[in-house]
Amino acid sequence: MAKLTELIREHTHLERDQIAHLSRLVSEWGMLADFCFSDLLLYVPTDGGRWAVVAQVRPATGQTIYQTDWVGSFANESESPAIERAYRSGEVIEADVTVEGIADETRLIAIPVVHEGSRVAVLTREWIEKAGRRPGELERAYGVVFQNFVQMIAAGSFPFPELGGDSSSAPRVGDGVMWVNRDAAVQYVSPNANSALHRVGIQASAIGMRLAELGFHDGPVRQAFERHVPVIEEFEQGAGVTLLCRCVPFVQDGVVTGAVLLMRDVTELRKRDRLLLSKDATIREIHHRVKNNLQTISSLLRLQARRLTHPEAIAAVSDSVRRIRTIALVHEALSREPGDDVTFLEIVRPLLRLAEEGLQSVDRPVRFTLLGDGGRIPAAIATPLSVVLTELLQNAVDHGFPEGSAGGTVIVQLSNTDDELRLCVVDDGRGVAAGFRLEDATGLGLSIVRTLVTTELDGSIVMRPLTAEDATRAGLATSSRGTTVELVVPISSV
Repeated sequence: MAKLTELIREHTHLERDQIAHLSRLVSEWGMLADFCFSDLLLYVPTDGGRWAVVAQVRPATGQTIYQTDWVGSFANESESPAIERAYRSGEVIEADVTVEGIADETRLIAIPVVHEGSRVAVLTREWIEKAGRRPGELERAYGVVFQNFVQMIAAGSFPFPELGGDSSSAPRVGDGVMWVNRDAAVQYVSPNANSALHRVGIQASAIGMRLAELGFHDGPVRQAFERHVPVIEEFEQGAGVTLLCRCVPFVQDGVVTGAVLLMRDVTELRKRDRLLLSKDATIREIHHRVKNNLQTISSLLRLQARRLTHPEAIAAVSDSVRRIRTIALVHEALSREPGDDVTFLEIVRPLLRLAEEGLQSVDRPVRFTLLGDGGRIPAAIATPLSVVLTELLQNAVDHGFPEGSAGGTVIVQLSNTDDELRLCVVDDGRGVAAGFRLEDATGLGLSIVRTLVTTELDGSIVMRPLTAEDATRAGLATSSRGTTVELVVPISSV
């Protein structure tokens, strides 16, 4: 289905401000349909003298009479005269019409839509009257509220240039309605609104009383009356009850004549929000404490290493310290970021600094470079992925640049497609043999890498001699030696 603005531009020559006015009307008219219990259609005049339907809304408070979408169609011969008269005269026109597919005669009210003194479209209310049925108190009150909006639409004062907040999340008519007059005295309270008042401890009859006299927070009403625009506000009312209210003023000739107040009890929703925030804060605190514990273990191992004399034992403890520090870095990143995922760069950058501090030396100058952006990854894979990267950096330095060599460059490349994370570690060191197979590697580091990638990460890994294409992609000078390790990890299903 074509968008509203596309349909308007297709059939009319309205200006941008006029189209924006109609867009605001359509964003608000779900409330109008609920107040009048009827279908609403928006018509614009075409160059061919016909009236095109560019938008349609059904009521949430009543039954629709239209099972079919009429957007993109045109008014029929019985509807066009009433729509034309409303557009030409600027008056609200009521008529009986016939609609294809509906046996009963349909009632139609055509309302001219005015923007800055110019009529730009016609809004119609369409319904079927049931003989012998008298409207109840709620329907009569909602009818008066709707008539106030009709007068404002025809005068060009509705919709408002300012929405006063996000109306998409604002309360609906079915949540609860209070109608107040120009003195902010209550004229009508819907059953759902009355229940909300009872929940906050207001048992007295509200009719005829000002909100302040009832002990009800009247901030949204006062602001709406002062600013002449809708106001959305959430506030605590009574003992632990949270209400979300939207006040829409009735403005005639620049004077506020009353307002309608929509309210929703969001107490349980806010309780869940607070529980989620508390849970998130607890999880982050746990990550912080785990990080501190790991750092303590790392310090103890370093103290132990100083007492060792055997080179292999010292190397094994040093490797353990490095792996523990890697996991601690991950928990530090998770303790800073809320939610179930983490920015991978916030982990990779400290890992590269850790590698620079621990792996390079004067006898083995190695430069580490980071290219690309790994985006955000699930926290569940952050730890194994970081351990894998640490092992690959260690392997690249140990096997690519032995002590006493001229050193070189190690480049880490990242890319994230939302479905998978791609990580490449490229170096211009000695390289691996042409027939090298990762599956045949017996070293502890590569064994850890192979196990984590295939089991915990459910990914794939390839280790091969550096190619000219790899060197170009990594920004390295063409080299006949070097190693490329390419890792692909799925992240969309984690």
